Amino acid sequence: MSAGLLLVGASGLAREVLAAGITGVVGILDDDAALHGTEIGGVPVVGGIDDAAARDEQLLVCVGRGAARRAVVQRLRDQDVTAERYARYVARSARVGDTSSIGPGSILLDGVVVTADAAIGAHAVVMPNCTITHDDVLEDYATLAAGVALGGGVRVGEAAYLGMNAAVRQGVGIGAGATIGMGAAVLDDVPAGDTWAGVPARPLRSHR
Repeated sequence: MSAGLLLVGASGLAREVLAAGITGVVGILDDDAALHGTEIGGVPVVGGIDDAAARDEQLLVCVGRGAARRAVVQRLRDQDVTAERYARYVARSARVGDTSSIGPGSILLDGVVVTADAAIGAHAVVMPNCTITHDDVLEDYATLAAGVALGGGVRVGEAAYLGMNAAVRQGVGIGAGATIGMGAAVLDDVPAGDTWAGVPARPLRSHR
C-alpha cells in the first residue's frame, strides 16, 4: 500500500484536518467535477470518490454528517475497498489514554481529550476541544461538534450528532441517528432518531 493519504470529500472537515497539521496527504477526492484540478488548502483535488477503488493510498473520509460518511464508506465497500484502507487521524494536541481505542477512519482534532477505557468506533469525527471520559462509547459514524463533553459511561449511537458545547450526563445513552442541539444539557436517554435541545434537553421531534 502506498504511504500516501487521500482525503475523501473537499469539505470544511477536510480543511480542518489539513489545518490541524496532518502529513502525507497527496490528494483529495470529490464528486464535484468543477473542483477537479483545483486545490483545497494547498492539496490538489485529483478525482472523484469512485477513483479511490483504483488507487492504493490510504483513505480518510472527510464528510461532515455521519449518515453521509456511512453512505460513502458503503459505496466504496461495494467496490471492494476494505477497512484496512482507512487511516486514523489524531491531532498532535489531542490526548488519548493508553486504555482507550480508536477505530479505522476516525478523526480527532485539536484539543480533544479521551481518558480511560473509552471506545471510539470507525469513521467517528470528534471536533476540537471535546472531552470523552472513562468508559464512553462512540459507535461508528458518530459526530461530536466542538466543545462537547461526555460524562463517564455515555454511549453515543451510530451516526448520532452532538452539537457544539453539548454536555451529556454520566451513564446516558444517545440513540442511533439522534441529534443533540448546541449547548444542550442531556440528562436522560435519547431515543434513536430523536432531536433534543435545551437545558435540560427535551425532545423537539422524532424521525422514527
